Amino acid sequence: MTLLVALILLPIAGSVVVALLRGNAPVAKWTALGFSLVELVIALAAWAAYDPAGPRLQLTSSVEWIPAFDIRLSLGVDGIALVMIAVIALLTPLVLGYSWGERLPAGRTHGGFFSLLLLEQALTVAVFAATDLFLFYVLFEIMLIPMYFLIGGYGGEKRTYAAVKFFLYSFLGGLIMLASAIGAYVYSAEVTGTGTFDWATLVPVLAGAPTSVQVWLFLGFFTAFAIKAPLIPFHTWLPDAAQQAPIGVAVIVVGVLDKVGTFGFLRYSLPLTPEASKLLAPLVLVLAVIGVLYGSLQAFGQTDLKRFIAYVSIAHFGFIALGIFAFTSQAQVGAVSYMINHSIATGMLILVIGMVIARGGSTRIADYGGMAKVAPLLAGTLLIAGLSTLSLPGTNSFISEFLVLVGAFRTQPVYTVLATIGMVLAAVYVLWLYQRTMQGPVRGDALLGSAGGPGAVTDPNKPGAHRLRVADLGAREIAVLTPLIVLVLALGFYPKPVLDVINPSVAATMSEVGVTDPVTSQGGN
Repeated sequence: MTLLVALILLPIAGSVVVALLRGNAPVAKWTALGFSLVELVIALAAWAAYDPAGPRLQLTSSVEWIPAFDIRLSLGVDGIALVMIAVIALLTPLVLGYSWGERLPAGRTHGGFFSLLLLEQALTVAVFAATDLFLFYVLFEIMLIPMYFLIGGYGGEKRTYAAVKFFLYSFLGGLIMLASAIGAYVYSAEVTGTGTFDWATLVPVLAGAPTSVQVWLFLGFFTAFAIKAPLIPFHTWLPDAAQQAPIGVAVIVVGVLDKVGTFGFLRYSLPLTPEASKLLAPLVLVLAVIGVLYGSLQAFGQTDLKRFIAYVSIAHFGFIALGIFAFTSQAQVGAVSYMINHSIATGMLILVIGMVIARGGSTRIADYGGMAKVAPLLAGTLLIAGLSTLSLPGTNSFISEFLVLVGAFRTQPVYTVLATIGMVLAAVYVLWLYQRTMQGPVRGDALLGSAGGPGAVTDPNKPGAHRLRVADLGAREIAVLTPLIVLVLALGFYPKPVLDVINPSVAATMSEVGVTDPVTSQGGN
């Protein structure tokens, strides 16, 4: 059994065991956490076993599935897939730890909730590891099922609407992608005499396809991945899903699931349809820049904390798409590292905001203010998450955004300059959120209850007022946030271990697309 197979089967087994234990909440919780921690250890072993100087796909395995169509259960990772699998392995136990005391809708159990989270982890790992195009499509669709139940069964008041919208958008995109996958199979059969869905075989075959054929295939893949990413105008499912999903589920949706779209651009759109990718790149770049500016401006207008995060993420995905379709090594390395660092920074931001909501009982920004006076540790972690989100130098996101902008400017200066406006807007909306929630006088019914009531708090500056009793971070919350804070700072100052894994895979992708970095002219006498 390869490490990749273990990374998929272990959380599936954990999901089954936890589901059987759902009647015993404490045991179910600890069992789920135990499986997720073992998964993290195996992911670290896979990282150690991966050789950046080795073959493009490593840790491979392949088993016949549907021989008549040469469909196989084929798995393998390059550096891009590996880092995303590592992110999933990291975030899942943190999400479980955060959700330990989550208030669930009536009739729902933590065992069922944690079981679905483990199943979603397994399917997401499998999506990143799949190297058979048909298998990728099947997993792309199946991974929607546990997420549908996580949002629809455990979310907010409008959870059913949000879950259905999420499912239909992604499912429709997947069906369109299936048309392209079938088209790739048919074309490979015409050229080689034997149709195949094997990714490594399709890359050289489709590279020689007429541009018109590539364009149609590209549009099918692009639609599915743009919905998942999400790019403008395919983004509308995300704010609803983020708002209605439980905090832990929102971390998975925004921090992991969305990355399947940008990963799809790099693994399928570019290598399988290189000429179409270059031809239609201006269209994608326009959507990317619109996403940066639109998402940033929408963030200013949000009154809900969770929708605020959704629009911030839409802006960040615009940067990632800009880096991918600028077609320079620097920009693509920046885009891939942005995928990782966005997961870390935004995952932390969502968790901290969840802790704010748990204390205030409201998702409305206007219901908060002055929390730094009563919960300084909570305020400090929100500030760190916010600074990482706005890509402050010294935090993990800075090097990613810097590489995207420097690399993209070499080939797309106009789009890059426009996207840079988003950096300025990010600083404003992040600091605006922090000021509204953490600074100023303590205000809002969520924090200022009637004196003497259960959990009631009043302004300590008023004579005779009760002392504020909003709890600061507890031991479990500190344990959940500490790994993310360490990564924010460590990758901010020393990103080399991640970049070393990413670089060879990006170089291989650039070669498959048939582009090279522009040569900088040198001045002389």
